[in-house]
Order: sequence, then structure tokens, then C-alpha cells
Amino acid sequence: MVQKCAVCGENDKKYKCKTCEVPYCSLECYKKHQEVTCKPVQNEPLFKEDRQPQRTLLYTTVDTVEADKLELLRQSDHLKNLLYNPHLRQLLQEIDSASDARRAIRVAMMEPLFVEFADECLKVVDPPDANETQELLLTSS
Repeated sequence: MVQKCAVCGENDKKYKCKTCEVPYCSLECYKKHQEVTCKPVQNEPLFKEDRQPQRTLLYTTVDTVEADKLELLRQSDHLKNLLYNPHLRQLLQEIDSASDARRAIRVAMMEPLFVEFADECLKVVDPPDANETQELLLTSS
């Protein structure tokens, strides 16, 4: 059974409102709906930033980073400041589009700016504990 237009109730639905998912049949019904009755679906956030896609990881490894730790990357002011640099953004785009990602990362690791970015990512995702920091200080002296 074909669903009817929720606005006029006469014609078969052809479209669905992107905001509230109400079915409609024509531009005229769409405009009428937008003016009078359109309301966002309750369970969907209004802003893109608030939408968190639910990802199911099929193949996790010991190197897989948990979602809450990845969220810390997004909140890091230092990382945000580094990403203002167009050269770093270019490097990241080249790595992302490279056919051989391992090689692209090896090449990028020659750039001090990329090394700083990678180190900051690691500090945020896997911060060294006090013992590791002490050991690093002792071995570098």
C-alpha cells in the first residue's frame, strides 16, 4: 500500500521532508508543510556537531583507540592550534589519500611539524604516567 501525502491527504507520497520525515506529494504541499507544521524529529540533534555516528568496529587490534579517547583529540586546544597550519593540513591530506599510507607517514615523519602533531596526538590519547616520564628524563640526561 502506497502512503498518502500528509499535507493534502489526496495524492500518493513522492517525497519525504528532510527535517521531520513527513511524506508529501508536491512542491506546493512541501511549502505549505514548511510554513505550518514542520518540526524536527525529536531524537535527532539539530546541529551536525552534536551528531555522533555510531560506529561498530569490525576488527579491533591492540592499537585500536577507544572512542572516548578519540574525543579528547577533538577537545585538545593544542591540536586545534597546530591544525591552523596549512602545511600540516596538506601533509595530512596527502597521507589520507596516499595509496601506500605507511610510506606516506614515513615521509611525513621527516617534517618536524608532523612529528610535533603526532607526538601531541599520542600525549592526548595515551598520556605517559609519572613513572614513564621519570624514566624518560633519566635516560635523556
